[in-house]
Amino acid sequence: MSTLSNTLRIVTGALALLFIVVIANPAAAQQRNPDGSVNPTASAVREQQLLQELQKVQGRVTIPNANAGVLIQPAGQNWRQFHEVTLRWIGGIAIVGMLILLVAFYLIRGMIRISSGRSGRTITRFNAFERFVHWMTATCFIILAITGLNITFGRPLLMPLMSAEAFTTWSEFAKYAHNFVSFPFTIGVVLIFLMWITGNIPNRVDVEWIKRGGGIVGDDHPPAYRFNAGQKMIYWIVVIGGAAVAITGYILMFPFYGDITVSGMQTAQVVHSVVSMLFIAAMLAHIYIGSIGMEGAFEAMGTGEVDVNWAREHHSLWLDEEMRNRDAAPTGARATPAE
Repeated sequence: MSTLSNTLRIVTGALALLFIVVIANPAAAQQRNPDGSVNPTASAVREQQLLQELQKVQGRVTIPNANAGVLIQPAGQNWRQFHEVTLRWIGGIAIVGMLILLVAFYLIRGMIRISSGRSGRTITRFNAFERFVHWMTATCFIILAITGLNITFGRPLLMPLMSAEAFTTWSEFAKYAHNFVSFPFTIGVVLIFLMWITGNIPNRVDVEWIKRGGGIVGDDHPPAYRFNAGQKMIYWIVVIGGAAVAITGYILMFPFYGDITVSGMQTAQVVHSVVSMLFIAAMLAHIYIGSIGMEGAFEAMGTGEVDVNWAREHHSLWLDEEMRNRDAAPTGARATPAE
């Protein structure tokens, strides 16, 4: 009986040892490279494997903001790639490309002159309040554009030109300026929407204006009301683009407000940055036409008065309406001589 018992123990031990060897063999195989050398990390969980399996790596926190417990978020790597590479390409192509087009257009076309020359008479195009809102919004936009571009292009463009301390000081100032100037900019966009909405509804005249090149291509002067098709496009870019950058900007300024998560913040930043780049490019075209691109155009927002011949060439339907209204007015108001 004792011999049988010893035999059973030996057999049981041998089976147990064989089981352990079989189970451990795959792991042991994973510990070696093809050349036979030992790879101590082969059976360990790698970071990339972990990130592929999980949407985020999150710890436990006792503070009210549970989002602070997110330690690693795989989507953050995609966002960093977008911010440091893709966005710079988008901004460079949109902004530099627009500048190149405008310079080329100016060299080929030159300034669009008043074909019939100045008449010596002017008519009011924009009143003082309209001009104030325009310049307030425009000034805020320029500050926001410069300080915003610093986030994307500041380090590669400015760091080689100044010390790290100077760049830090400038960036800190730019951040606060960007945040606080956003409020009057938003007010300006709302006022622009309310002031000029009735004159910026697309109509059939706009289609004809586009077909005839808008007076920008060639010497044709298609009729237009107070705002032509090009100005209407700028209007809606300002309204829609301004609303998009304002909403996403406030989401970024007040992070995790409400139910917004880290991924929501990243989406807001992507929308904010892309729309801003395209917005800046569009405004460069607007600034060009309103300054050196067209004779007499700057006066509309400069003094509020434009030459009658300029109005007849670029906004003939609007001029006809104004003249009819003046003729029907009891005071008999007329276009005033230019000083």
